[in-house]
Amino acid sequence: MKSYTIQVQAGSTVLEPREAPVPVAGAGQVLVRLHAAGLNRGEFIAAHGLHAKSGAPKPAGAEGAGEIVAVGTGVAHLKVGECVMGRCAGAFSEYALMDAREAIAMPPGLSWEEAAAVPLTFMTAHDMLIAQGKLAAWEWLLVTGISSGVGVAALKTAKVLGARVIGTSGSAEKLEKLKALGLDVGLRTRTADFCDAVMQASGGRGANLIVNNVGGTVFAECVRALAFEGRLATVGYVDGVMKAEMDIDALHSKRLTLFGVSNKLRNAEQRAATVRGFVADLLPMIADGRLRPAIDRVFPFDELPAAKAYMESDAHLGKIVVRMP
Repeated sequence: MKSYTIQVQAGSTVLEPREAPVPVAGAGQVLVRLHAAGLNRGEFIAAHGLHAKSGAPKPAGAEGAGEIVAVGTGVAHLKVGECVMGRCAGAFSEYALMDAREAIAMPPGLSWEEAAAVPLTFMTAHDMLIAQGKLAAWEWLLVTGISSGVGVAALKTAKVLGARVIGTSGSAEKLEKLKALGLDVGLRTRTADFCDAVMQASGGRGANLIVNNVGGTVFAECVRALAFEGRLATVGYVDGVMKAEMDIDALHSKRLTLFGVSNKLRNAEQRAATVRGFVADLLPMIADGRLRPAIDRVFPFDELPAAKAYMESDAHLGKIVVRMP
């Protein structure tokens, strides 16, 4: 089968096409013939620690959508022929294995490309906004770097929850487009200078929940912009800055909650719990059309390196997807 590997070379990640054997479904797994796969910036950033600094290439891709073609032992709730979407290692391949606990039945009406754009971004949104962030109607959410796939999913999810959303981006054009998706306040900035504007927009209270997609360069500013009993979710660090100052007085006096959003150290059952939460809380909204992924561009599978370069150019708004042959 056609497949791609990824490897760290000279401090960056490099994709390589290859021919690989079709995997065999083991116990608790399903084999999926993929029709589309989503790109995720984290996989392409060497600093995220998802790749060894040296050594053999590993299968690339982390989410996709397709048709089940084989079922492993111990899997009773899924059948050959069912259409599913989910997280899966090696998704940039014609076939990939999914943990049966991660395979989510595709709602009718979703295209393959839409389904491939759902799992990681919307399960991350569920984790940071609902499971950990406890975002309530009429609260203020701030999303730094809001034009990313996770950022747009957070915006869309927050709006169906009834929250108000502030977003930062270096692009005025992207912020204007996001207003059509419900963005209440757009702040054009790439630096840590947004606290005063957040305070003004929120009537002096600050943001109840902040999603930091950017990293260490804006961490301290996020803390400053939080409301009393505010929550700060660290999701990514595209700036590559892994250290930041901590205002202990603000943390203490404002009774703040700081938490991370990552699956890196979670076991399979912990990841499956996120899937169950997403299926219960957000999948019905996707099925009835209240939530839909924002897809910027779809590339042919053979053009995956070009899709990666497009993502790294920061030209996109929302998700980038590849379509299998």
